[in-house]
Amino acid sequence: MNTPFSRFSEYFIAVAKTGSLRKAADQLFISVSAVHRQIALAEEELGIILFERLPNGLKLTLAGELLYADLLKWQKEFQHTRIRFDEIQGLNRGTIEFGLISALSDGFIMQSMQYMYENYPWIHFNIRVADSEIIAKKIMDAELDFGLILNPKAHHHLEVIHFLELPVGFVMSNTHPLVNAEKIYFSDTLSDNHFIPSEPLIIHDYVQALYKHHQFIPARKTESNDIRLMNALIQKNLGIGILSFLDVLPYLERKELVFKPILEKGLHPLTIALCVAPKRQVSRASQLMIKHISEQMEALKLQVPAL
Repeated sequence: MNTPFSRFSEYFIAVAKTGSLRKAADQLFISVSAVHRQIALAEEELGIILFERLPNGLKLTLAGELLYADLLKWQKEFQHTRIRFDEIQGLNRGTIEFGLISALSDGFIMQSMQYMYENYPWIHFNIRVADSEIIAKKIMDAELDFGLILNPKAHHHLEVIHFLELPVGFVMSNTHPLVNAEKIYFSDTLSDNHFIPSEPLIIHDYVQALYKHHQFIPARKTESNDIRLMNALIQKNLGIGILSFLDVLPYLERKELVFKPILEKGLHPLTIALCVAPKRQVSRASQLMIKHISEQMEALKLQVPAL
């Protein structure tokens, strides 16, 4: 919660900054209709128009500018109140130690980091990036407060407090000939260079199983254990890849790549899990970050293609 007043303020500020309902909705991970409804209800309740509806977007009216200035002032003043609250709760010091897989280093976790930096600038961080098994072990050994891992294994010393299921699919550039196809078959990609994730990436096993199931051998392939490299090459329309939704999420948000989920019986989605050690007492600062990450994961569920 950034402010002690209604959800409208967050929506209003986002629209004022972007000048667009669509951009504000994308930024907030909600629907355009939800943003529009909040603005329309506020204008009706206040009895005044806050935005001019222009062909190229929205522009603040004089009343809107006054409200925008007051809301920013209110937010700033409330930060001082939050600081006093944090002092009472002992949040004016301390360190958050958490781990994550490398696939998340350019994802939604960055928004939670930004939130913590902006709201708790006095908190220190110790971030470990490693594969899921290492992160899980460090959580169970109490070396980390929490962690984000893929496909967690059941263990009584590891508790999953939030999870998100992510499909696997074809990834291609915006100019690829198959970009508008409703369903893509492996036979449709015979002429493509296939970018194939190699070990130790978890997605490697999924992709190999798919190729084997379809008895498909690419005529041309490029293997790599670097997701970013493959995405960059796919973006240049140098081939097609099979990756998870998580692997391409930042590129999808920037509309730089297209993701077509593969919906087949027996193909299980990847699961990203937010984990803690069940008996460890987590600090108040870590609790706040865990809460924010959980909210981010819930918002992401709205973007994930139906499984």
